[in-house]
Amino acid sequence: MDSIRKKMQSMKAETDEMYKKVQEYEDATKATNAISDQYECNIRDMSKKVQRLETRLEETTEALQSSASKMEVAENEFKDKEDDVNAQTRRVFLLEEESRSRMETLASTIMKLASVSKEADIIVKGCRHWESNTMNNEVEIEEMDKHTREARKVGSDNEMKYDNLARSLATMEEELKRSDERVK
Repeated sequence: MDSIRKKMQSMKAETDEMYKKVQEYEDATKATNAISDQYECNIRDMSKKVQRLETRLEETTEALQSSASKMEVAENEFKDKEDDVNAQTRRVFLLEEESRSRMETLASTIMKLASVSKEADIIVKGCRHWESNTMNNEVEIEEMDKHTREARKVGSDNEMKYDNLARSLATMEEELKRSDERVK
């Protein structure tokens, strides 16, 4: 029995040792699973970052293509503008020559204008004289107009007074007739 007991104790010790190993393996499995979960989380985050970077790369590529096409258009416009500038330069040169001939014509016209200006000054002096006379006449007309308005106002007031007196007279005459009839 001793041998059975010893055997049982040794089996128990082995079982306890096995449970300890199982527990260690389970703890190691949990720790490994936690690390695995962390790595999976990191992998998901990295996948998202990679996806965002790919999206930004596509956007940047599209922007680059757009910029390249705009650059081509701008270069074509630059060439067109440069041709326009050259044409305008030639035109300016022709206009300068025309301007010189026009300046000579302008100088002779200015001389003629000076003589006409002297004549115009004489005419302006005459106009000022007539304007002065006209202003004086307008002042007289305004004063006469003012007197006319005042006279109309006085006439209107007198008409009102006349109408009031005429009504009063008519009323008195009727009262006189009634008095006469009462007396008779």
